[in-house]
Amino acid sequence: MSDTYSIGFGVGTCNRKGEWLEVFYPRPMLQPDAAVATAVRETLGIEDGNQSMALDPAQLQPLAERMEAAGAGAQAEVLRQFTNTQRPLVVVFLQSDAAPESVPEAYLKLHLLSHRLVKPHETKLDGIFGKLVNVAWTNQGAIDLEELPQRQLEARLKGELLDVDCVDKFPKMTNYVVPAGVRIAHTARVRLGAYLGEGTTIMHEGFVNFNAGTEGPGMIEGRISAGVFVGAGSDLGGGCSTMGTLSGGGNIVISVGENCLLGANAGIGIPLGDRCTVEAGLYITAGTKVALLDETGKLVEHVKARDLAGKPDLLFRRNSTNGAVECLTNKSAVELNEALHSN
Repeated sequence: MSDTYSIGFGVGTCNRKGEWLEVFYPRPMLQPDAAVATAVRETLGIEDGNQSMALDPAQLQPLAERMEAAGAGAQAEVLRQFTNTQRPLVVVFLQSDAAPESVPEAYLKLHLLSHRLVKPHETKLDGIFGKLVNVAWTNQGAIDLEELPQRQLEARLKGELLDVDCVDKFPKMTNYVVPAGVRIAHTARVRLGAYLGEGTTIMHEGFVNFNAGTEGPGMIEGRISAGVFVGAGSDLGGGCSTMGTLSGGGNIVISVGENCLLGANAGIGIPLGDRCTVEAGLYITAGTKVALLDETGKLVEHVKARDLAGKPDLLFRRNSTNGAVECLTNKSAVELNEALHSN
């Protein structure tokens, strides 16, 4: 391995000013071999630091030959295919894992996540919203919003319809990456930058934001907000929600452990440990008052839900008589209470 963090060769879309709107990286590389990094540096004249630069068609064949010799045959084939297009081409060379400084850098990092090369929180995405631009995502590709009215008119004059699917900074993942071994019922509900582990099923009402996702396998019928990672074997019921760090979670990183169940219309604002269940319709925030019950159902004490963050084998429910939020555990609540106060 080299000291280089990532390299990507991409084809994308620019507006009429030559500004990047989006980039597709068919074969992104994470921590490439030193020989590969050297081949890219020397052929393209790349200096130290993180850089993105346009690829000149004249550079493609020499670079493909160097990549082939360095053992990167798949990337060499991509470069050869690039010789057949007039679309804008770019190379991003990330010497270090730093916050993205451009649209091409941001898209490379989102690709690393959706290609399962890194997991959520394993790559720096600070300030990504400020680097990406709102784009009209259409049946003719990405279009700059200032250019959209003219493109709509041009289409109509040809007897065509320019179909605008959405206006957003993030495109849907499946237009860039379809990971092996997943089912996605409604592809518009999974953003580029989502990480979907093998065996994951995203049903029609499921949603997965960027820098979030699932270890897999799992059934997702609820919302996985930005920054949230769901462990293997866990299911999110219809309409349930996880509070992301961008939507009220503050600095708390919300996660769901392995073999957990969030019931329909439930929600969490704390990390769940393994084998936890939240009953349908119950939303737990960090400040929720929770009654700890022992194995006989008697009250041990009241705690804040944040005190239970990351603890395994918990069942959260609402008392049908008085509406109080209660927590039971496979272990006795007394043992759980001792564990809480030992920290």
